[in-house]
Order: sequence, then structure tokens, then C-alpha cells
Amino acid sequence: MKIVVIDYGAGNVESVLNALEKVKSKDYEIVVSKDPNEVRSANYIVLPGVGAFGDCIEALKSQNGLAEEIRKQVITEKKPFLGICVGMQVLASLGYEDGENQGLCFVNGVVRKIDNNGDLKIPHMGWNDIIFKNSNHPVLKDIKEGEHFYFANSYHFICQNENNVVAQVEYGTKINAIIAKENILGIQFHPEKSGEAGLKLLSNFLNWRP
Repeated sequence: MKIVVIDYGAGNVESVLNALEKVKSKDYEIVVSKDPNEVRSANYIVLPGVGAFGDCIEALKSQNGLAEEIRKQVITEKKPFLGICVGMQVLASLGYEDGENQGLCFVNGVVRKIDNNGDLKIPHMGWNDIIFKNSNHPVLKDIKEGEHFYFANSYHFICQNENNVVAQVEYGTKINAIIAKENILGIQFHPEKSGEAGLKLLSNFLNWRP
């Protein structure tokens, strides 16, 4: 089994790689690459992300054939896909960070700045406990409601279809922490920085058969 972590110059690749190494079984190979051929041969695809929505989209599209191959493998071939932080946000239809930017359109929705109601710090930094919206999703296996995960974000993903929401956190407003659609998972927090619970979630992803 082959896990491809997309390295497009805008992701927290090393820490994600180290976390996946801890939870994968011995018959899994991990490749860090921006080569469309590697994406084509993947069994699992992981898209990390750090920085602004528009910058990440541009970085993806600047790699020859990469965004197109990701779309084919995720949307057509239905391979399990995980987007982390901005890697989740770029799955949206539109993002409104530093102007209006079109996303990958994998999950209908928009990314907007968190409304802090005047009394919360933005970015949303630190630990927060998740609230289940779909406790039956396999990614939550053996994870308890109220478990803490590490967040670092100023913008959040608003799903058009509430059925795509797996878990949320409360930070002045409800923020979607985990979203899912068929073979696609998006995680707003950083599982690679979230201790044992984060590692368990990554393990669940690698055992997921959508």
C-alpha cells in the first residue's frame, strides 16, 4: 500500500510524514512527492497545508499536471484523500482570504474569516475539544467526544451541505473541525501536533475503506 504526501511547497510535510510513519503498518510505503505519476500510483493521498488559501492553490496549480492528477485520483478513482488545515480549506468552492480565490471544488462550501465577536483572539491558536456531529464516521473510531486537538487557523470552512460535517469546535462560532464526503476527509486541526488522539485519527484514516 502506498501513501503519497503531496509536497507542493506550501505544506507542513515533515511533521505530517513523521506522524504517518508512527502509525502506518509495515506493508505501507510513504512517498513525499509533487510528481503526478506518484499520485497516480497512490492508494492514499494526503495534502498538508500551511499559509494562505490563495497561495496554496497557486502553489498546487504551478506544479505541472499535479492538481489535475489529484482531481482524477480523488474524484474519478475515489482514492481515500486527507486534507489537513489549509489542505482541507482548499477543497472548498471558494476562499475569501486575501480576496476571492477558487478552490478545488471537491466539497461544496466557502472558506471565510472566523468571526471572533470582538473578544476572541484570531488566529484561533491552541487546543480545543471536538463536538461530534456524525459519531459513526470511521475516522472517529476509538476517539472520545471532547478530545483535544491542536488548531492554528484564522479562516474556517463553511459546508453547503451540513451532512458533510463530522465534528466541530466552539470558538465564538461553530467551526467545522472534520468534514467528509465519500472518499474525502478534511481536518482543520493538525493531527500531527495533537498527541495520541491525533495519531489515532491518522491511523483510522489509513484503515479507512470508503
